[in-house]
Amino acid sequence: MADTMTVLVTGASGFVGAEVAARLTGAGHTVLTLMHHNGDILRNDGRKLAAGPGTLTRITGDVTRPGLGLNEDDRRLAATADRIVHCAAVTDFGLPDERYESINVGGTRHVLDLALAHRTPLVQVSTAYVCGMRDGVALEDELDVGQRFGNVYEKSKLAAETLVRKAAADGLPVAVVRPSIVTGASRTGRCRDFKTVYPILKIMTRGLVRTLPGHYDAALDLAPVDHVADLVTEVTTRFEDAEGLTLHAVGHLLTLRDFSDVLAEYPSFQVTRFVPPTTFSASALPDRERPYYDRVVSLYDTYLQRRIRFDDSRAAAFGGRRVPLSGRPYLRRLLDHCLKVGYLGTPPPRQPAANRKDGSTP
Repeated sequence: MADTMTVLVTGASGFVGAEVAARLTGAGHTVLTLMHHNGDILRNDGRKLAAGPGTLTRITGDVTRPGLGLNEDDRRLAATADRIVHCAAVTDFGLPDERYESINVGGTRHVLDLALAHRTPLVQVSTAYVCGMRDGVALEDELDVGQRFGNVYEKSKLAAETLVRKAAADGLPVAVVRPSIVTGASRTGRCRDFKTVYPILKIMTRGLVRTLPGHYDAALDLAPVDHVADLVTEVTTRFEDAEGLTLHAVGHLLTLRDFSDVLAEYPSFQVTRFVPPTTFSASALPDRERPYYDRVVSLYDTYLQRRIRFDDSRAAAFGGRRVPLSGRPYLRRLLDHCLKVGYLGTPPPRQPAANRKDGSTP
């Protein structure tokens, strides 16, 4: 554990950033939270983030602007940081290309400018899906291997990581954490931010598109937000050990067959049929389904086609732990929470453990 220090966290109001800021203040550190708008920071459980035992200082800025858009006082304050954790990014899909360039790439460039000016160690939060559209095993030390991308978001995150690696080659101390698909809390499934895999779950469970392009052996890696925040925090506080490393913050690996089998356990859910992408035609979908495919599914359907596995041997060696591999019980926690809060409709009657295929309780 590092001595008490000052950490600048960009994107501190985001899903991961808020949890990282909470862990750092909870450990007694001073956290400078860079946010576009000054306001409350909500944790995943809905509580407002408050200082203690460390201190929390909000800084209003904009990563898309040179100097992060800081005024003179905040610029001096940012210069006192012992670490920078760069979480700020746009993660929504389907936005104009310039949004990703401005925030994900330009924002990283401006954060690097600050870090390089003071030689402040940087923890870059990237994504495991810089691996792009390929099958097999993605290694933690791989970056640009000529892959093509499923969307502009992935491409922008590779460009950002490339900038970070160049800064490291120029002498900046850096470490990179690559989360996979960030989802709800490990034990409760609770999620304040229904993005990533959640819109697809809504489409599937409500039968809004009954046939999707995908392989039943394609895999989605769901990383609980607490696991991701724990690793980012540990990299920050043990930076001397993490410097130069790229670590996969991954979690529960589930195939589309796993998704289909688990969804079939819920009487209120529809079960989507997956067909080979080469035989799928969006124009052949029923008229009522096509708008949902065009507006939502088309943004995510490449994730239903990748037979990818993320090696996390370095992350496991660094953190000394791995998320358990039993993904189906975790998926049920996510679904049960979505039902509890009304995101996927109303909760079904509780089922006896015997009705669950692996005997787990709902």
